Amino acid sequence: MEDRKIAAATHNILAWRIVDHKRNQANPVVHADCDDDGETHAGSRLLHLLTISGAENVAVMVSRWYGGIQLGPDRFKHINNVARQLLTEQGFLGSPAQTSESKGHKQKKKKAR
Repeated sequence: MEDRKIAAATHNILAWRIVDHKRNQANPVVHADCDDDGETHAGSRLLHLLTISGAENVAVMVSRWYGGIQLGPDRFKHINNVARQLLTEQGFLGSPAQTSESKGHKQKKKKAR
């Protein structure tokens, strides 16, 4: 890594997902992998985000610096939120409403009065 600050991060969590539609449009070949860089389960959770959101042909890395406070399971929420925000800003994901719908969550409809 060329950026010294990023290279010095406690964890550089990586996930990537490439979808090849050329061979078979109806059933594309998906190549994907992840790396936790010592942050157990973080890479697989990041890859899961890419998969359920339908992101294609993208790699995402989230760098985390340990600041002396144990974050517990909240760290996964922070990692995925940062990745989701970046992927949305760069056009790899739809709007937040579309992203939550792709995860199986349905938007509440207002009742007509």
